[in-house]
Amino acid sequence: MEDQATGGEHAHRDLRGGGARAAIFGVSDGLVSNVSLIIGVAGANPGGTFVRLAGLAGLVAGSFSMAAGEFISMQSQRELFQRELDVERQALHKSPQLERDELVAIYERRGIDAGVARELVDEVMQDPELALETHAREELGIDPKALGSPWQAAASSFVAFAIGAVLPLIPWLITSGTAALVGSIVIGAVAALVVGAVVGVFTGRSRVRSALRQLLILSMAAGVTYAIGRLVGVGVS
Repeated sequence: MEDQATGGEHAHRDLRGGGARAAIFGVSDGLVSNVSLIIGVAGANPGGTFVRLAGLAGLVAGSFSMAAGEFISMQSQRELFQRELDVERQALHKSPQLERDELVAIYERRGIDAGVARELVDEVMQDPELALETHAREELGIDPKALGSPWQAAASSFVAFAIGAVLPLIPWLITSGTAALVGSIVIGAVAALVVGAVVGVFTGRSRVRSALRQLLILSMAAGVTYAIGRLVGVGVS
């Protein structure tokens, strides 16, 4: 039965720019990182001002670090892909017959009739850009039109990390001590469940399982840092 909502066609999310991936992991990283930092520092029993400062520093430093990391990663990937595309473009210019035979052989290995494969490849090779795109997809596994955007990934990562990191800091902007600590724990737990559920929706996996997994990861990280903070016990006031 056709899907009436889509007229029989199925839709896919556009993941080519890298922004969606960066946003999802950015929120998760920001939440886990700053919940752990804030609770760990609070475990040492300093004053509220010190915890707020640590939380703000973690938010700013983490956001810039995530953005820089995403930008460098995506830019390096683009440069690598572009180099491979340049190599393929030169090969198509210098040895078009060899490249044609390679593409025919690929299609034949996939079960396409030899005559059909040759006819298809001959049609493709008439357009240089289509030939490059096809060879890149079939030989290299690269889509020249979907190399990803470093700036989009960096911006998404920065904003997403900041959102995740600011949530456990909110109680410390309002109060301090035990009330703020409990507030950070509650907000962190609820946010972890929400983030996990959203990841489940996005990936098509079980929302409950994804939510509980995210909560478990957060709990382990926060528990370890809190224990370390209690052991260190700097007693800053």
